[in-house]
Amino acid sequence: MKFFAVFTAFLILMHGYIGWRFIVPAQLRRFHKCIAWGFLFLFPLFLPLTFQFLMRGINTWWSDLSGWIGYISLGFFSLVLAFLLVRDLIWIIAAIMRSMIAMVKKATTPKPASNPAPGNERRCFLIQSMNLGLLGTSALLTGCGFYEARRRPALVKVSVPIYNLPKELEGLQIAQISDLHVGITVKRDYVERIVRQVNDLEAPIIAFTGDLADGLVSSISDEVAPLRDLYAPYGKFFVTGNHEYYAGVEDWVEEIERLGFTVLINSHRTVNHRNANFVLAGVTDYSGGRFLRSHISNPKRAIEGAGPGNVKILLAHQPRSIFAAAKAGFDLQISGHTHGGQYIPWNILVELYQPFTKGLHRYKRTWIYVNRGTGYWGPPMRLGIPSEITLFTLTGLRTSGQA
Repeated sequence: MKFFAVFTAFLILMHGYIGWRFIVPAQLRRFHKCIAWGFLFLFPLFLPLTFQFLMRGINTWWSDLSGWIGYISLGFFSLVLAFLLVRDLIWIIAAIMRSMIAMVKKATTPKPASNPAPGNERRCFLIQSMNLGLLGTSALLTGCGFYEARRRPALVKVSVPIYNLPKELEGLQIAQISDLHVGITVKRDYVERIVRQVNDLEAPIIAFTGDLADGLVSSISDEVAPLRDLYAPYGKFFVTGNHEYYAGVEDWVEEIERLGFTVLINSHRTVNHRNANFVLAGVTDYSGGRFLRSHISNPKRAIEGAGPGNVKILLAHQPRSIFAAAKAGFDLQISGHTHGGQYIPWNILVELYQPFTKGLHRYKRTWIYVNRGTGYWGPPMRLGIPSEITLFTLTGLRTSGQA
């Protein structure tokens, strides 16, 4: 409830700032300005209403409509806000510089030349033109972002060099999907496309690194049902993301197991491939312990009892697990959660609280790969950060000094 209260307050402040910068200087009659303010403040109401529908298991066409309006408007107005903040920051810096120059001229010039300020009409025209330009650019980017978010996810192939990888495991492949967020705008048809795309890879292992859905099992089970058709000879594995905890994690774990996944809750499985073993472990979400004490994320416990010398791979929703994973001796961590930032300005904020946001990185002796998300959360928008399905190929690395 605290999150929803803070989020709603943020929406109101965001729309209030936008109204102050767009409606107040607009050359409109008082009546028309009141209408504009009222219309603007309708949009912050849709998302809190949508969240209430999700928490109560209401899944109808009008709850979906509320979500579509709320999420698209959030994407559009967040772009407007970003452009406004940049513009206003430039204006503030320019005003400070003009004031400093004027002070210097006043101190050094006995009779400064008069520079009449631009006429009020010209200033209003410039502001209105710029405001219309910001709105038009934001609308265009919203449309482009919508197209990018709804298209087929990109297939990203990643080779991961593992130190002293047994030759029997050379070329072993793992397919990863993450952050589908099935719910208001991501439906069964999208899930079916993902299932076909992943099955076409014929990977021996499928890893799903959390955030399957937004909402209660009772209202979304039919939308996620196609995941039952995912097939991998060595199994398909799942770890919880933070969104599983928002709508009853225990119910979702049961549902995901019914879909044929092995849910790794701070545990591991030993997989034999061509007479060579490797360990596939999984931890609960980094924040899981705040919701359920038995779900405190623990990479060290996840590997307890695993045979020494085996290649160790960890599935962990959040990249922040890398520090404990490296300490526990994992060779590779596969994560999601960040969506790669999804679009400006959120990509900047994501980098403030996650050590890695997308792609392959090395932390000490442990590799970490962060998937950009196979779906999206919130606004159906992606700008320059496409969704992805990842196909990992393990390759040998014979000397520890190489990277």
